[in-house]
This record gives sequence, structure tokens and C-alpha cells, in this order.
Amino acid sequence: MDDVILSYIPVEKIKIGMRVSYSQTITDADIKAYAGLSGDHNPVHVSQEYAEESRYGRRLAHGLISIGFFSALFGMRLPGPGCVYVSQNMKFKKPVYIDDTVTAIAEVTDVNIERKRVFFSTNCYVKNKLVISGEAEIYIP
Repeated sequence: MDDVILSYIPVEKIKIGMRVSYSQTITDADIKAYAGLSGDHNPVHVSQEYAEESRYGRRLAHGLISIGFFSALFGMRLPGPGCVYVSQNMKFKKPVYIDDTVTAIAEVTDVNIERKRVFFSTNCYVKNKLVISGEAEIYIP
């Protein structure tokens, strides 16, 4: 199915294959803001000098910045306002760097109408390469 843009959709109308996406370029300001919010000041994220000496050669974005895009997709588009995250698993496949544009895609893989649960595959891409894969479960009150 094509991407859908929704503000709210009831569980009874959610179908397997529905998907939403969001893209954002990661900036130095994003990394500094996330470090301040989370308390994660790991020098591989915040110090160019340290990162240049690491195996990555440059600063990495915090992995949870990219994962955070799913919260926006679920809470604002599919299923939309009022839904609640139940679980999220993830595997970090490749690093995300400053100035990378991350595209987060959430696709419905299962729906349990009785329990009001929707299950998603959650994948992030940079330049069409998978950088994060995972699955999420969302509750719709």
C-alpha cells in the first residue's frame, strides 16, 4: 500500500500493509539537544576529536534519535493521537552520522482488534540502506 497520512484511525480500520514514513536530516544541534535531554554525552557523539580516533572516523548520531521518529509516526499519523507504545525492539545495523537523512518506515504487520493492538515492522534507512530494523506493538485505547 502507499503511504497514508492520517491524524487518527480506529483499530477496526487498520489493515496489514498500511505504512507511514518520516524523513529527517540529523544535525549537530539534534545530537547536542539529545545529549542534553538524555544525559548521554558519550564522546563518540559529541566530540569530533574523539570520534575521529574511533573506528567510525566521525561523530555518530545517538541511535535513539532515529528510533524516536517512530513515536511521532505512531502518535501523530498511524494510528494517531491517543495510542500508546507497548513495546519496541531494534537492531542497529549501520551507524548514522551527522548530516545523514534518516527515513523511518512503519508498516502494519498484524492487527488484534479484540485486544486493540497493532503490530508494526519498524525500519530506518539512510541512502536506501537499512540502518535500524525492529518491531513495535501499539495499543489503541
